[in-house]
Amino acid sequence: MIHIDSENNVIISEEYKAILVGVSTGEDISYSMEELKALAEAANSEVIGELVQNVDKINAGTFIGVGKLDELAELAKNMEADLVIFNDELSGMQIRNIEDVVDVRVIDRTMLILDIFASRAISKEGKLQVELAQLQYRMPRLLGFGKSLSRLGGGIGTRGPGEKKLETDRRHIQRRMDEIKKEMEEVKANRSIQRAKRDKSDIPVVALVGYTNAGKSSIMNSLVKEKHVFEKDMLFATLDTASRLVELEDGRKFILIDTVGFVSKLPHALVNAFKATLEEVVDADLLLHVVDASFENHDFQIEVTEKVLKELNAEGKETILVFNKVDKVESFVSFNSNSINISAKTGFGMEELKKLIVSKIFSDFEIVELMIPYDKGSIVSYINEKTKPEETKYEAEGTYIRVALNSADRNRLCQYFIKQ
Repeated sequence: MIHIDSENNVIISEEYKAILVGVSTGEDISYSMEELKALAEAANSEVIGELVQNVDKINAGTFIGVGKLDELAELAKNMEADLVIFNDELSGMQIRNIEDVVDVRVIDRTMLILDIFASRAISKEGKLQVELAQLQYRMPRLLGFGKSLSRLGGGIGTRGPGEKKLETDRRHIQRRMDEIKKEMEEVKANRSIQRAKRDKSDIPVVALVGYTNAGKSSIMNSLVKEKHVFEKDMLFATLDTASRLVELEDGRKFILIDTVGFVSKLPHALVNAFKATLEEVVDADLLLHVVDASFENHDFQIEVTEKVLKELNAEGKETILVFNKVDKVESFVSFNSNSINISAKTGFGMEELKKLIVSKIFSDFEIVELMIPYDKGSIVSYINEKTKPEETKYEAEGTYIRVALNSADRNRLCQYFIKQ
């Protein structure tokens, strides 16, 4: 059963018995199927069976071959499954045709991912983004969804913040999409104001990116010394972007942003809908690309993340490759000088990571000596707000300060430099 709590959050209490279906046209889909199982379990489903077919060409009407479809129907009946999840995106017609034969609800990988997002989005912005992605996905599939909805009346693939019945006509859906886009523009405007304030303060921004469940939230909580962000060993534990101010021992500061994790075959509608949130990645001064070192196929996860970053026009940014969870492996070697091994869980390598971050985002800082006249006290206050001077002395001609400043501040305050 699905319940709505007092804050309108979706609470899933029913476990679905699901059969997974994958189709290969020559490529190895074993990893993708493993990931699909993890996604299904993240959506509160028990995977009771799996069916994989190797084909030369996808069946336009039923995606899998007719014989395999009959086998799927028999498997679903014998195992008393109430859900079939395909590893690839299906058309509305394919969903309808498959359900006519297997007689249980059919969803695809995209619907599953959207459902997980719908059940976990917390902020108003997150809920709007998910709903928009759902509507964009459902619009061309109304024909297939109409019958699908009547079969179960709800469940995985049908719920969501601001949920609309799937039999809603196209005009109604389009009207709702326009409303959401208008609200999202307001959110985007607010984000622009926040970014402008950050730019004015010259505080660097560091963004955590990477595959879902790689440990980004754990790293954030470790760096800020407190548990600010929800963390759990499951896919998509974090959906809403979180930002925290990290203050270093020398008084310098940077903003650390945690973002939603990536996954292979990430629904394109979801990437588009979440661009407002992921703009934080584009505007960041440094990316921490977090990788699960304990996962055997981490190279694939790196490729997926880099592909999504390219879609966001964030490729080529200054990046540190952070191999997390090294406590789970016997030995691990980082790729190069822009990579590091850590364990956010045990604390191993976290100080080294912090130093590496500092070396990247504060690379243009230089130690300078200034003499600030006493009638320019606002300048002293400005310096103390931004960083912690190495030395401060009050002398006859003014306040002496020895401090590390970036190039912008050095240019701004050069008239107060003490000539060497």
